[in-house]
Amino acid sequence: MKYGAIDIGTNAARLLIGKIVESSEGPYLNKISYTRIPLQLGKDVFEKGEISNEKIKNFVNSITAFKIIADIHECNKLRVVATSAMRESSNADLIIKKINQKTGVKIEVISGDEEARTILKAFELIEFNKEDPFIIIDVGGGSTEISIFENGNKKSSKSFKLGTLRLLNKKVKENCWDKIQDWITENIQSDHDYKIFGTGGNINKIHKILEGKQMVALEKEAIIELKNKLIPMSNLERMHQYAIKPDRADVIIPAINIFLFILEKLNANSITVPKIGLSDGIIYKLHLSDTLTTE
Repeated sequence: MKYGAIDIGTNAARLLIGKIVESSEGPYLNKISYTRIPLQLGKDVFEKGEISNEKIKNFVNSITAFKIIADIHECNKLRVVATSAMRESSNADLIIKKINQKTGVKIEVISGDEEARTILKAFELIEFNKEDPFIIIDVGGGSTEISIFENGNKKSSKSFKLGTLRLLNKKVKENCWDKIQDWITENIQSDHDYKIFGTGGNINKIHKILEGKQMVALEKEAIIELKNKLIPMSNLERMHQYAIKPDRADVIIPAINIFLFILEKLNANSITVPKIGLSDGIIYKLHLSDTLTTE
């Protein structure tokens, strides 16, 4: 069975097509096609509170293109979810209705908690000891989700209105940083040695720039060193020197700042980047749903 997952984020919209393969070592996701479009819905939402007509036009065209690609690959199922920007856009309902009328695609706006749960589902596709305590930090354009796991169970999870585009547009409330620090203090066990995971497009790019290896943690000092190299560069210089996409060149520093802040509050010196995310979780959940139906 082939599945398609469309993730409409604050900075970009992504289509992932893949199928779950069962092996002796457990299930894994065979990624067939990946398409990313830099819609940057958050720029409108954080400035005006709604998505502009020009962005709506691009939005409709993007979903139309994604639907065509999914049809070409003969996807058995396609699920479309939207996160932070659409959660806060005052005209989200109108846009969802318009896209459904024009493309037949139904968009689900999911909460920060459901976003975190779906990302967690993707972690079942990678090998590590899930009985050991671990933390997942997902940094997007509009929000950051932090989830804490102990003894194989989720202890706590929280979505914060802190994201790269939100930070870039100076739409983060001053007390947001304090709220993150307080929440971490309340929920972290000082005697636990947590494994820290980072997800999201920016940390994936940082991992690639630093030539990180699969499931080998990046040192915090290496990320700080990269930040110091990037800060004096123009966006164009970042794009040319590190092959960074135009829509990521300006948000990569805010992303690094968010990750470094959380790592500092966690007293962590490294972060592992599994290169999985919301789309992976969506596909795995579709697979599990079909598996249960056929049993």
